[in-house]
Amino acid sequence: MLANDATRGWCVFKMSRDKLQGALRELDQARYNHERWYKDLIRTIACGLPIDRRDLAEDSYRQCRFGQWYYAIYDEEFAKNKTFVSIETEHRKMHDMAAKLLGSVMREEAIAPTDYDNFANVLDRLQINLEALKHEIEETLYNRDPLTGVHNRVSMLSDLRKLQELVQRDVQKSAICLMDLDHFKEINDRYGHQTGDRVLVAVTRYIMDHIRPYDKIYRYGGEEFLIVMPNTDTEVGTQIVERLRDGLGTLAAVHHGLEPLQITASFGLTMLVSEITVEEAIDRADRALYVSKGNGRNMLSVWERSMEQALPR
Repeated sequence: MLANDATRGWCVFKMSRDKLQGALRELDQARYNHERWYKDLIRTIACGLPIDRRDLAEDSYRQCRFGQWYYAIYDEEFAKNKTFVSIETEHRKMHDMAAKLLGSVMREEAIAPTDYDNFANVLDRLQINLEALKHEIEETLYNRDPLTGVHNRVSMLSDLRKLQELVQRDVQKSAICLMDLDHFKEINDRYGHQTGDRVLVAVTRYIMDHIRPYDKIYRYGGEEFLIVMPNTDTEVGTQIVERLRDGLGTLAAVHHGLEPLQITASFGLTMLVSEITVEEAIDRADRALYVSKGNGRNMLSVWERSMEQALPR
């Protein structure tokens, strides 16, 4: 299965770490084999060497070593990934164009510049897709929470500092919000950790489906998550978070037997500002969250100066 990354155009691979690392190694080898094939093809054309008849076959895209890798690794995990699907399309086009070039060579005709340009263009698109697939696998492997598929804390601070630089230059405003699931320990204790994991997955999928394409959610720890909202002031951030809070209250995606579990969350919102560090901004969000918890949960609190004495959990 894959966890959709909202409308961002690609998916987070829900695979074991060992399988992801294996896929990354195989991808690197497949790219090397593709480079060898390309160099051999150009050498054949430039030096007038005997043509490999496999490059003229209708299924040449399957016979090459890259194609053998692609169709061997093809399964449900990869079939849902748009980049992986695009690789097949561009790879087949590339072999079609290569056969056209070789056909001109066999007829002892000059290769038409447009035919070579089309071949080169599809080759470039294939390379771009291969780079994108490698990036997506590495992103899942190193920067994603394996259970929920959301961003983990590895890149969180550096991402926030980049946003703060934009804030400091008055390019944009940015809001951050800490979210903590209410009574989550009771869910684990009463229904078991497997049900608790299902709740975390259901909640994060709902959040990813209902935030904007450029917003991000990080797993901050346990049942706590940080939502980052660029191009957002306090008013808009409040509206976004309140919609999320209301939506979670109606979420009945997790059942224990026939019993739907009631899921609520508490939130603490603050702005990234120039005069404090991102760590201090997170602390402000945490103090606002503490206020929400203390006032009955299932609510949003926006940080204000009066909360400086609030004690984070």
